[in-house]
Amino acid sequence: MEWSLTHLWLILALVLSLAELTSGVLVLLALGVAAALTAVLAFLGIPFEWQLVGMGVFSGLLVPVAIRWIRPRFSPKGVAYGTTGTGVEHGRRYYCERREFDGAIGIKVNGDFYRLRTSDRDTTEPAPGTEVIFEKFDGTTAVVHRVKPTE
Repeated sequence: MEWSLTHLWLILALVLSLAELTSGVLVLLALGVAAALTAVLAFLGIPFEWQLVGMGVFSGLLVPVAIRWIRPRFSPKGVAYGTTGTGVEHGRRYYCERREFDGAIGIKVNGDFYRLRTSDRDTTEPAPGTEVIFEKFDGTTAVVHRVKPTE
């Protein structure tokens, strides 16, 4: 069997697509599809320089499509990745939980456990199941205040 540029592009497409299994961002998959489309150009006998141009064009089209329109369809509903700690949680209500291995009291924000501190320092640590309102993060500690009956 004689190796050609078509085989090279297909191997690159396979490697990029398999590497996508480690990231989950869909960028490598889009690049893998772009390499597979470039393999079609090589099969048609297009010169190597134009194959590189084709790879650039395919990548320029497919990567934004994968990030903007395809990736959100695979994300869990209600989760905005990369927003924890930016203030979007401000004012939301959470229930206190006790972590099993060390007994710490905290809240879960987007599935992650954060130890908590009450904003009015004179009060005691809330019991598990207490409803609190999130104010801000102080490092990795969630600053909260208890829900008053009128809130």
